[in-house]
Amino acid sequence: MPENETSTTGMLQGLENDNSSVRLRAVMAVGAAADERFVTTLVERCAVEPDFSVREALTWALTRYPAGVTVPLLVGELRSEGPQARSQALHTLSKIGDRRAWPAITRGLLADADEEVARSAWRAAVVLVPEGERAELAGVLVSQLGRGGREIQLSLSRALIALGEVTVPLLRRAAVDSVPRVRRHAIATEHLMRDPDAGFAYAVEEAKRVVALGSVAPKGDGSC
Repeated sequence: MPENETSTTGMLQGLENDNSSVRLRAVMAVGAAADERFVTTLVERCAVEPDFSVREALTWALTRYPAGVTVPLLVGELRSEGPQARSQALHTLSKIGDRRAWPAITRGLLADADEEVARSAWRAAVVLVPEGERAELAGVLVSQLGRGGREIQLSLSRALIALGEVTVPLLRRAAVDSVPRVRRHAIATEHLMRDPDAGFAYAVEEAKRVVALGSVAPKGDGSC
């Protein structure tokens, strides 16, 4: 067997090794090689790789290939029944940053029942959204306010803040929502937008205080 074929076989076998360190080295070697024969295997591996560091390396490796090769395969993964396949594909698309993937970021993904998929969709969406569709995206994201625990809520708040001023009117409407959890998250997000240095934990506590008092902070001031 020619030496290059032996090397290729070794790298492919390494991607499935039981030892995560071996898999990590194999992914780094594949990424360095930038051989397009590996792309499909890398994408498939994203769906099943259990180790976070290896998954990050898989994403790095895929960013080294032409977007025209990787993006169609990753978009195809967004229809997978496996949550990890969808989540990792979204994460990788956000790192590639090719806006041709934008039409694949559907409302269904943004509201996916799996929190990690939804979280990855929010992050990808704010990277890929065209300027003229930012307000519509903000509306979809605001519909997810109040969802999940603190880390999930912080991810959503960051996505909304990244969209800029188009989110402010939507957040203020959500701040008087009938659901207290939604009100608190909306108030906390706007507070964090105005005062990023305060931190999300402080913004949440301030939002709880406001909701408990049954009032909303006046527009434009620095309090919640």
